[in-house]
Amino acid sequence: MTILKDLKILDFSSMLPGVFATMMFADFGADVIHVESTRRVDLMRIMPPYDENKESYIHQHLNRSKKSIKLNLKTKEAVEIVKKLIQEYDIVIEGFRPGVMERLGLDYESLKKVNPRLIYCSITGYGQTGPYRNRPGHDNNYLSISGILDYSRHKGKKPVSMGIQIADIAGGTLHAAIGVLACALHREKTGEGKYIDLSMTDAVFTMNALYGTAFLGSGELPKPEEEILNGGTFYDYYETKDGRYFSVGSLEPHFRKLLCEALDIPELIQSTFNDSTYTQKRFKEAVKDAFLTKTFDEWLEVFNEDFEGCVEPVLNFEEACNHPQIRARNMIVEVPKEDGTTQKQIGTALKFEGVEPTYRFVGAKVGEHTDEILQSLGYSDEEIKSLHDNGVLE
Repeated sequence: MTILKDLKILDFSSMLPGVFATMMFADFGADVIHVESTRRVDLMRIMPPYDENKESYIHQHLNRSKKSIKLNLKTKEAVEIVKKLIQEYDIVIEGFRPGVMERLGLDYESLKKVNPRLIYCSITGYGQTGPYRNRPGHDNNYLSISGILDYSRHKGKKPVSMGIQIADIAGGTLHAAIGVLACALHREKTGEGKYIDLSMTDAVFTMNALYGTAFLGSGELPKPEEEILNGGTFYDYYETKDGRYFSVGSLEPHFRKLLCEALDIPELIQSTFNDSTYTQKRFKEAVKDAFLTKTFDEWLEVFNEDFEGCVEPVLNFEEACNHPQIRARNMIVEVPKEDGTTQKQIGTALKFEGVEPTYRFVGAKVGEHTDEILQSLGYSDEEIKSLHDNGVLE
């Protein structure tokens, strides 16, 4: 059973937000065609490391189970191919800057004349309106504008460059997926398509759900290392004797009691995050000093699988892959390759009763399915050859 088998999507995006969203759809059976061009470099295709065929592992993950068609969208013939495709592939996800798809004749207003049921999602950094609508940007720029980075750092220190792309994935990918599914539900009821204007900056701005909301109500500006969850209390990361780290999140009284007992600081069991600043600092220093008395492995024995006080080791990615919880949840999967072998990839986080994800194949080569898709639209071999010869399929 493939829960999204009736969704047919044209993915015009490159980079991360759009392709991650369409991968999520493809994992549960959606039919996705990735519209690409050799004229436009997709960073996800060229990011190392590469397999034995010089294909990027990152690309092969993000584009698994999707067909690829090459189109030079600046040609009228390519635009006509798209218009034929959206008769069936009636969900479009694109990540161009505002105005680009309109200049190509592939914007929502143009395409909904061909198919009124069209769902069309535009993912951009700043949205289709406002003074920054045409401004280029990347993940760290959107996080900067949102106000998040200023209070998500240590006092007197610069913001940290994240290892993951928060604005791209939490902002772009997940909000796009929710938006498309909401529109699909609406269309199911009414037959009406919709346009989605998704700004990654808007999306991450909404993630100021705690301290941003508190500021709007009280006027109290969130500051680095002064709030309950940003290092202002003992909720933080602590170095071990051998230079590794543990996370401590033991906020509730019963968790804090277990922490104090494990660290052998029973005299501080009654401390809470509502205590005075002096008491808070004293408690945090005691936790810091305690962690420095043992190595990482020694603390692993203390904070073992039976410990229930919200303390966990900071793992490197290899250790994370081998963690029993990650393995039990099938988060590392084997995806088929063209040569009959398989490639290890990160699996989907979604678990549905009675539904298994469909990891059909790793990301395809650019335009690998072009002829097959055109043949399904009724193009003859002679017509396809002519399109190749005239630079439409590149």
